[in-house]
Amino acid sequence: MVSVVQWIALAAQLQVEDKSKFIRYFNPIGSGEWGLFLDKMQIEELYNLFLLFPKIGTDTRKDIKSSIFFCLSGENFNGNQFALKAIEYGASYAVVDDNNYWTDDSRFIKVKSSLETLQQLAAYHRKLFDIPTIGITGTNGKTTTKELITAVLSKKYSVTSTQGNFNNHIGVPLTLLQLNKQTEIAIIEMGANQPDEIESLCSLALPNFGIITNIGKAHLEGFGSQKVIKRTKLALYHSVDSQKGKLFVNFDDPTLKAEAQNLNYFSYGHDVEYDIHGIVSNEFPFLEILWGLKTKKNKFDIKSKLLGNYNFSNILAAISVGHYFGLSPENISDALENYEPKNNRSQFIKGVNNELILDAYNANPDSLSLAIASFEKDRHTNKAVIIGDMFELGKFAAQEHKSILNTLKTKSFKTIILVGSLFKKFEKEYPKFHFFENTNKLIEQINSLNINEMRILIKGSRGVKLELLKDYLI
Repeated sequence: MVSVVQWIALAAQLQVEDKSKFIRYFNPIGSGEWGLFLDKMQIEELYNLFLLFPKIGTDTRKDIKSSIFFCLSGENFNGNQFALKAIEYGASYAVVDDNNYWTDDSRFIKVKSSLETLQQLAAYHRKLFDIPTIGITGTNGKTTTKELITAVLSKKYSVTSTQGNFNNHIGVPLTLLQLNKQTEIAIIEMGANQPDEIESLCSLALPNFGIITNIGKAHLEGFGSQKVIKRTKLALYHSVDSQKGKLFVNFDDPTLKAEAQNLNYFSYGHDVEYDIHGIVSNEFPFLEILWGLKTKKNKFDIKSKLLGNYNFSNILAAISVGHYFGLSPENISDALENYEPKNNRSQFIKGVNNELILDAYNANPDSLSLAIASFEKDRHTNKAVIIGDMFELGKFAAQEHKSILNTLKTKSFKTIILVGSLFKKFEKEYPKFHFFENTNKLIEQINSLNINEMRILIKGSRGVKLELLKDYLI
């Protein structure tokens, strides 16, 4: 029997423009049996298709022409129902795992699990690249740290890194499949909301460098306890160690420092004995730091466009990686000074009526507490906070939201607004605060709150959609 690999090789040799048509035309078995043959396709053969069509699609609302479209399903949807539409929209192949949506069209590839097949394809692709691969995880700051490191390393290298915070069991494979012959360094962000997910993602990405930003309280509903969160995050350290790689470790964090002691690490933090050390030289309106090397007496200044001293360790992590990979202090500082946060992450927006610190992409008890503490130090005389619900806390939700309310009760902010049903449950206990069921309810009454000439911290989980307030406040 002539294999699909042989047909693809022949098509490439003859430089056939539409190789998918060529494969179907020369199929000696017939379309029905061809589909059955693809059902038994090995990952190596699927990879050869990927070499011909090196574009992966998962969403028919995006450009999927000449892609291999993976029909991915979730708890509340069946991605297989979009298989035919994907082909109609120009996808070269559709990978399905539901017999109800499979046809004998040779462009349909039937597999046991579309998600597992995508992951296997990504793992196969990753193993072909002998390059530095930096894995980044943590409770807070991993996306910002990834963006900062990308900005620094891009000064010298061709970098492939996670787009946005697409860092889960789907996002990591998609990022790995973006690796190409130009890629010199890969930066893979890894998120988790269930036990042992980081270990699973590491088995795909095979990081030989790693950073854990911190280990805090987030996704407690999925993890069940902070002990499980710690175990899950530390899988990155174990994975890098198994690759005989190097860790970049925040030695200001006692837990991370202790866990790294017997591993190959590069340290950063406040102490001048660390490989990279620094101090916050100014906090408002933007974070400025003074940093240096353990091996040199010179000090270097960075005037960033980041808000909050909680970004200090994120900046030091980027400096550490940049230095390790041979960038000059001048190039490192330049890259970090020119980085501007986007996507509702610690954005400073100066409007006609108010100044906003918009950090509405994510929130958990640790990140929210840090943001409030930092904002309290802001010397602006007229301050307000708009805080949204924190999600995925499970049985810990009530106590963590009440803890935030008790913290806010001790602050001198002129106006305190809480948005979401989780906070609103405590409305009667905090009569001086303003509570709203959702963002739309707040928008309806926003004029009555007399919010003018203020500096406002806006922070909450993405699902609360606090970013909708921007147009009503600036």
